[in-house]
Amino acid sequence: MKNPLISCAAAALLAGTALTPAHAEEVKIGVLLGFTGPAETIFPPIALAAELAIKEASDSGLFLNGSTIIPVRGDSTCTDNTAAVAAGERLVTTDRVKAIMGAGCSGVTGAVVANVAVPNGIVAISPTATSPALSTVDDNGLFFRTAPSSAREGVVMAELLLARGINSVALTYTNNDYGKGITEAFQVPYEAMGGEITIVAAHEDGKADYSAEVGALAAAGGDLLVIFGYLDQGGSGILQAALDLGAFDTFHINSSMLGDMLTERFGDQLAGTTGQNPASDNPGTPLFADIAGDAFDPAATFVPQGYDAAALIVLAMQSAGSSDSQVFKTHVMDVANAPGEKIYPGELAKGLEILAAGGEIDYVGASGVDLIGPGEAAGSYREFIIENGEIVTIAYH
Repeated sequence: MKNPLISCAAAALLAGTALTPAHAEEVKIGVLLGFTGPAETIFPPIALAAELAIKEASDSGLFLNGSTIIPVRGDSTCTDNTAAVAAGERLVTTDRVKAIMGAGCSGVTGAVVANVAVPNGIVAISPTATSPALSTVDDNGLFFRTAPSSAREGVVMAELLLARGINSVALTYTNNDYGKGITEAFQVPYEAMGGEITIVAAHEDGKADYSAEVGALAAAGGDLLVIFGYLDQGGSGILQAALDLGAFDTFHINSSMLGDMLTERFGDQLAGTTGQNPASDNPGTPLFADIAGDAFDPAATFVPQGYDAAALIVLAMQSAGSSDSQVFKTHVMDVANAPGEKIYPGELAKGLEILAAGGEIDYVGASGVDLIGPGEAAGSYREFIIENGEIVTIAYH
């Protein structure tokens, strides 16, 4: 059973009385993502989506007695744990944020949870961190994610490839926590289902030439090359080298390889390339596209999850009647799941009003939010293929 709101805000709304300015406050929410580093082109639209949700809730005038919400950005990079922790500490100690939407990549997210969120008692909801290791992180109930674990993606991917008759693959992964996690998540089910991985090879980001790595992958052979990498770094380098050398003509890529730059850079050369990214075909998808307009691509990787992560923070605060993380952390799962009135993108004012009146909501959002277990997304995926230089949806799983 969800906890009813018993704050002064609820009493005021139920009585139909005006809220006085004395009740209002300025609530800051950190937007901590990898604005620099190997995935720097992926994160800006995710931040814009989160800030859209924050603005929507703040502009409604219904959040915590008319309080305003202000987003404050921080750069977690993608691979520099020290920089990520420093950025997170600045958000908490200098900017005085009440919660963090982030961090970005899995490794830095783990560092931020351990060294910023837990010591400071601050809720963090990541829209992008997918490492299976984060499912068991010691978080004192403060860490959540709208991105599903790679453990789910690995199974989906294995099933997709085998269904297409891809029975052997060569595989390369970016040499970090994320790359290692998704590799294991795929390798175990794929081999258990009868698939063969001819080689598993790490690659380092930031290199100018990946011909040696591609040579080893090509020598091992396989029906296609699986690339678990970053679009801005080694992943694209591996693709370029493979195409230049004629080593592979078909690829399967992960969600961190998906972005406008992929087709802009490689165009028709990637015809037949497939992949999957976290996405949901639910009633909130077209609504999210409508409110996004031309501000950003609402279908880009993890962008719906960015809107949802920020929305969950705001709605959980409203449900608890408090912006204190120690108070509202137990409300995140409540507002994310049934029972309650379903809330979609563009309907945050409706959700805030219901919660202020002591009602219950089931936030569906842009990505079909359904939080399970330790507070992570159950996970659904879009299967896609590149045809005529465009990314085309095949199905949802």
